[in-house]
This record gives sequence, C-alpha cells and structure tokens, in this order.
Amino acid sequence: MDWLTQEILTQLFNLFTASLFKVGDYSVSISSIFVLIISLLIAIFTSSALSNFLKERLLVRMGIDEGNREAIAVIVRYATAALGILIVLQSIGFNLASLAVLAGGLGVGLGFGVQDLTTNFVSGLTLLVDRPVKVGDYIELGNLTGTVKKISIRSTIINTNDDSSVIVPNSSMIGNKIVNWSYDSSYCCLRIPVVVADDNDPLLVTETLLSAAYMESAILYNPNPRVLFVGFTEQGFKFELLAWLDKPNKIELIKSSLNFAIEYNFRENGIKFPTDDRNLWFQNPEVFAPLLQKQNSTKIDPKKETDITASYESALHIAPIPAKQLPVHDLLRQIVYFQNLNDLELRQLIEAGYRQRLVPSQILFRENDPGDAFFIILEGTVEVFVEKINKHLVNLTVGQFFGELALMLGIPRTATVRAIEETILFAINKAGFQQLLQEHPELFEEIVKALGNHQEELTARQKQLREMGLVDTAEDDQNPVAWVRKRLQKLFNL
Repeated sequence: MDWLTQEILTQLFNLFTASLFKVGDYSVSISSIFVLIISLLIAIFTSSALSNFLKERLLVRMGIDEGNREAIAVIVRYATAALGILIVLQSIGFNLASLAVLAGGLGVGLGFGVQDLTTNFVSGLTLLVDRPVKVGDYIELGNLTGTVKKISIRSTIINTNDDSSVIVPNSSMIGNKIVNWSYDSSYCCLRIPVVVADDNDPLLVTETLLSAAYMESAILYNPNPRVLFVGFTEQGFKFELLAWLDKPNKIELIKSSLNFAIEYNFRENGIKFPTDDRNLWFQNPEVFAPLLQKQNSTKIDPKKETDITASYESALHIAPIPAKQLPVHDLLRQIVYFQNLNDLELRQLIEAGYRQRLVPSQILFRENDPGDAFFIILEGTVEVFVEKINKHLVNLTVGQFFGELALMLGIPRTATVRAIEETILFAINKAGFQQLLQEHPELFEEIVKALGNHQEELTARQKQLREMGLVDTAEDDQNPVAWVRKRLQKLFNL
C-alpha cells in the first residue's frame, strides 16, 4: 500500500469517526449512525422473525386459536423490538440518561401533536391484552360489519362482507359500542321473522319453517334450528325462525337463500301470508270499466306460465317435495308411542329433532351400536340387514320409521342400516329426547302410558336386556310398566 492510499484511508477514517454533534455526553459520528442503523435493522428483523415463528408454527402446534396467536405475536414483536433497541443503544455506548433528558424536553412540545397517536397506542395495547375483540372475530361497529383481519398497535384492519379492507383507529374500537358475534363462540344466530294468516295451522307452519332451514346447507344441525311463536298481530300469527351458522360473513346471502326456501315451502304446503282485506271504493266506477274489460281479455299462455314456474324452481336449486310425503307430525302420529300426543307436544318433539342426509351405500349404524336415536324416512330408501351373515331383512321407504324403542330403552342395534339411494331422515337423538323429557314431564308420562299398552313387547325387551346383562338390579321389576318407568328415569336423568 503506497503513501497516497494510506493517507486517503486515514482521511476517510477520520471523516467517519469525527464527531458531528453530541447528545448529552455521547458524540455522534457517521460511523456510529451507520452502526446504529444496521443494529436497529437486525433487532427489528429478529423481533419480526420471532413473532412470525410464534404465530405460524409454535403457537399453532400448541393448539392456540387464531385470535390469541395474533395477540401474543404482536405483543412479543413490540416487546422484543423495544428490548433490542435498548440493547443496541447500550452496546454502542449511548447514555440512556441523556435520551431521557431529551425525551423529557421534546415530550412537552410534542405532547399535543402526538395525542391521537398515544391514544391509539394505549387502545391497541388494551385490545391485545384484554382481548374484547380478536383476529377472526365477526363484529359490527356502527354501520361497519366484517371480520377482524389484523390488530396492530395503532389500528385495526376489518375485512368487510364485500372483501374491502377498512382501517379503523384503535381508539374507535375501544371508545364505541361493538357487537362481537364471535365473542363466546364462532356461531352466529340468524333470526327471520315471518307473519302468516291466522287460519294456518301453527304446527304445520313450525314444521315448514324447520324444513326450510334444513334445506340451506350452511345452517348448522347443532344447535338445532328453532321456531318461536312470537305472538298475535292484526295481520295474523307472528313466528320467528332461529338458525345458527358458522359463517357470519355470509349472513346476508344465507338469509336471502332462507327467504327463498321459506316462500317456496309455504307455497308447496298451502300456507298463506296475510292479505289486506281493505276495499277501495270508486265514486265513478264506470270510468274504469273499459280498462278492466281489456285486462280480462288478456290471457296468459299456460305453457309459458309452466315454464316460468319451472325456471323459478330451478333458480332456487330446490327439489320439489314428493307428493306422497306426509308432514313429520303426521308421521309421528303413526308411531304408537306418540299417537296420543297433542299438537303442542308434537311440535316440541319436532323441534328436538334434526335432518340427516345419507348418500347411496352410506352406513347409518351397525348391529350392536348404541341405540341412541330413532329415525323417520322423509325421502329415499334404506336397507336393513344383518352384516355378520350378510342377510337382507327388509327395505324401508318414505314414511316408515325405525329405532324408537332402541332410543327409549337404550337397546343396542340388532341390525345394520344403510342407504340404497340418497336419503333424508328425520332423527331424534338421545340428547334432544332427554332435554324434551326434562323440560316437559307430562310428555314422559304420556310415553310411559303408551308403552304400558304393549306389555308383551316390553316383557320381551326386558328379557333380552336381562340376557345381555344390561338391566341394573336397581331398575329391574317384574312389572314391565314399572321397569320401563325406572329405565327411562335412569337413561334420561329424570
């Protein structure tokens, strides 16, 4: 290295290390600024990498939900970034006491200027620590509705139903009333009010509304859809359909689909909406006579009317209800144990049930499975057979039922049932039946009374359970009616 090159390097070194200004006792140079910037970038990159590792890998493996993962990751990112900055300043010899003096001086001047920023910062910490709203929650904030996409220290990003992103200051999230649909669970309850004419059968209306709810694939089977008889109005009977879904961001589309299904099912079942019976009187009716005659002379082509109806049904993707299919409450009345129930008790029984769809060849249950539900076939056909010896027993079709005694007496299945074609079943499981009996003790007495009219069958079932060792000595009784009462009380915690 010659003398000139060495001189240039010396001058450059002196230039980079020369003091530009002082912060307290610390001299700031170009080299210290360069080292500071590189160190800060490394600290920020490290904190970001650690945050992403926690959010995307470690916390996922620990089974922590998305909202908590995001909150923990954000807090760790800002905490490690702040700690890294302090370590960097200390490592380069910066006196933090000088920084405190500088911050104190600037704080008075900038206090009013960064007031909103400070408020949003504190609100962001509150959201992340207290977590009244989490990432993934579906919320309503004023006229804004959507899913929380991200919560940062300064703002919250909400993804609306039309897929646009709205940035909301955290102070607005804390200072305003928020409806959080996902606070307790991810389910959202959809309420659809319906008013029908007062000459409709409330039981048929209830069943039809439930059938419409089950036609929408987005509606959950658990919790089951419910129908409330809200009251009486001048127009007629007021009902409310309650249905739960786990896709709150699709609530408007699902509500529209349900409205279509309700209107379709009402037409198919002859349920009428209220009509306005007010009459309009004309002082000179003869003026309108030519117009009425012209309207009456215009006829609709029956073929076109049929095409319009077919197009409408096709647009809804709703399969027409089979003409031979009976309403569920009529099918329940064909079961000997329920035939004496009144309309109110049948309605409660229908609400305790749910629809179950089977694809061809799908097994519903196998022999020796617990008898924890009974079924009525609404559409399709099932085959009953003994799987061990591959013996066909019978085919059951629309309107037929099976498994009611297995549910009520806790008897294991004696055969296997599978769908021959696409099949829709009305089912009541043990949980729904137990809730029904616990809430309505009078229904329990009706069922015991009905079972008591078939003592021979009860005796045979009791003997079968004795042989299988499934009869507890505390419930066993020579009187089959007394035995079945004790067994129902034990099985359903009555």
